[in-house]
Amino acid sequence: MKIRVATYNIHKGVSSIRAEPRVLALKQAIGMFDADVVFLQEVQGKHDLKAAKYGAEHLGKKHWPAAAQHEYFAGESRHLHAAYGMNAVYDHGHHGNALLSAFPIANMANHDVSDHAYEQRGILHCVLNTPCGLVHCYVVHLGLFEAGRRRQTQALISAVRASAPDGEPVIIAGDFNDWRNTLSAELRNALGVVEAFDHLDSKSALSDLMRTLRRKASVNPARTFPSALPFFRLDRIYVRGFKVETAEVMHGPLWAKLSDHAPIVASLSLG
Repeated sequence: MKIRVATYNIHKGVSSIRAEPRVLALKQAIGMFDADVVFLQEVQGKHDLKAAKYGAEHLGKKHWPAAAQHEYFAGESRHLHAAYGMNAVYDHGHHGNALLSAFPIANMANHDVSDHAYEQRGILHCVLNTPCGLVHCYVVHLGLFEAGRRRQTQALISAVRASAPDGEPVIIAGDFNDWRNTLSAELRNALGVVEAFDHLDSKSALSDLMRTLRRKASVNPARTFPSALPFFRLDRIYVRGFKVETAEVMHGPLWAKLSDHAPIVASLSLG
């Protein structure tokens, strides 16, 4: 079975410059992934201030939908199923992680991994009922500080071990904020996962030799931030039980206008 997946930090549905609404354009862009499963971070479940400012019709179009963003993205698309994990709550709304899926979501749970009150984070776990059996998906958005990310990674490892028995396929994707790539080896050793771009690179015998000579645990993940000129390697797709057929970062003017992160799209095969 083939599964196409994408991960995208959508910056709460507003542009990174001038905070202009981009929700309508984001829905069209997400459709361009042609993905069966989409892992989203910084999804606005509610924002009363932006709804009041941009929700009224202007020239026959609303720039801020009445529905929660994950529901709006899933509506009238191939993603008939959506789940949302609320993480950050404030007076005028809340945001968190979300999963859009063409497959039924058998169950879901949101794990609070906040390191402190000023940076609320969570891990959204969804079990998908696919034609080849259950697939465990974890939508991740880790913190800005390395010590916190290490603690959150341990919480992620514990959550996967507790909820995804050995042998069951796993996809972990999102914004890891791991710009120095210090977490990949830990995740690989603890969970038996590989990062999508590492997996692609491992197909080359020459790259294996070079990696051995350099005594590196893995190659570098893709550059995704900032989207206008990606330099930092923040976003990842880790898999267990899948073969990575292709993986790419979506670059270009369109993506630079929508969010401060560039999305990653990967094609996987299972079974």
